[in-house]
Amino acid sequence: MPFYEQLKIATEESRAQLLAAPIIADCLQGRVTRDSYLAFLAQAYHHVRHTTPLLMNLGGRLPERLAWMRGAVAEYIDEEIGHEEWILSDIDAAGGNAGAVRASQPDLPAEVMVAYAYDLINRRNPAGFFGMVFVLEGTSVALALTAADKIQQALGLPDRAFSYLRSHGTLDQEHTQHLARLLEKMTPDDQAEVIHCARIFFKLYGDVFRALPTAMPAGATSCN
Repeated sequence: MPFYEQLKIATEESRAQLLAAPIIADCLQGRVTRDSYLAFLAQAYHHVRHTTPLLMNLGGRLPERLAWMRGAVAEYIDEEIGHEEWILSDIDAAGGNAGAVRASQPDLPAEVMVAYAYDLINRRNPAGFFGMVFVLEGTSVALALTAADKIQQALGLPDRAFSYLRSHGTLDQEHTQHLARLLEKMTPDDQAEVIHCARIFFKLYGDVFRALPTAMPAGATSCN
């Protein structure tokens, strides 16, 4: 069985716990508010803005046994640069304050997830970072395009308010195939680290979603 399939099976329970976050169920059923969407974008900004610095750090910390991955990391960097600016543009288009988000501090769950990623690269096994890639890209593929449609239908926002969700939903479909090929070439020990870290990132990323507001204020719109 290809390792990518093993990884999906080994993390199935952790993935289910993330998908059980109330905000995800609400969103997919069209029960979403503008405040919830803006809160999601704000926390997305706070972790996405670290993607390029994390990847650059990763490239310099790869041990010799993983030196063959440097080219792939460079490609990731080239593709990920500037994506946090897409999110700020979406916030403006959705009626939020992008400047305030840029100047704000992340909520604790996003802060902890990013801190763990840096610690993983600098103190543990850098191979485990690809557990984070697996979680973020896999969740995006599973949810992003459907979520964008549901949110837009519920809130009546313009297309330009969904560049982050729609671009990542499409782009990450291509990335998952590339990631599968990279993971297949890792040693069994490094693959075990990816599984271990993926389970942790499912928990940490799930905490980001669980901290988002879900209450439906009076008169909130639903597409049900």
